[in-house]
Amino acid sequence: MKKLSGKTLLAAAAIIALAGGFVASLSAKPPAPAVQFTSLNGEKLSMADLRGKVVLVNFWATNCPGCIAEMPKLIVTHEKYKPQGLETVAVAMSYDRPDYVVAYTQKNTLPFFVTLDPTGSLSQAFKDVKLTPTTFVIDKQGHILQRIVGEPDFPKLHALAGSPNNSVRAEPTAMAVAVLAAG
Repeated sequence: MKKLSGKTLLAAAAIIALAGGFVASLSAKPPAPAVQFTSLNGEKLSMADLRGKVVLVNFWATNCPGCIAEMPKLIVTHEKYKPQGLETVAVAMSYDRPDYVVAYTQKNTLPFFVTLDPTGSLSQAFKDVKLTPTTFVIDKQGHILQRIVGEPDFPKLHALAGSPNNSVRAEPTAMAVAVLAAG
């Protein structure tokens, strides 16, 4: 058997280390942006305040039929899993009229944190959201697990959240969240 030289072994080790770093970077979960939300009544809430909770950040608009269609399901999800640590933040897009957002929020008694994005800075911070609805699932450590454009598959979300091994008390895995987004 041929003996490998020290240089060959060193080069092979470097290649393996670089490949491992590349693979790790592909699977790394990006952090959620360090933003602060302001509710319709002036209450402040930051992503840092939400650390330790699973968070849904939903970008929506009152003139978006898909957003309005998914809102009752978002309410049910929030109310069902809030006792287990789920938080929901609904971000009205910059083009949405504030009076429409307030009226919709009051009429439908939205039970979660609703904020306006008048300058578009929140949608920009979340990778420049343009389409609604767009929902981000953020883990307890503040990392984005999934970006869902369109309505999530709520029955799969509820099945996952309700199972003993995958409740929102436990850390949702990227694989589990991907199941939620599959339609």
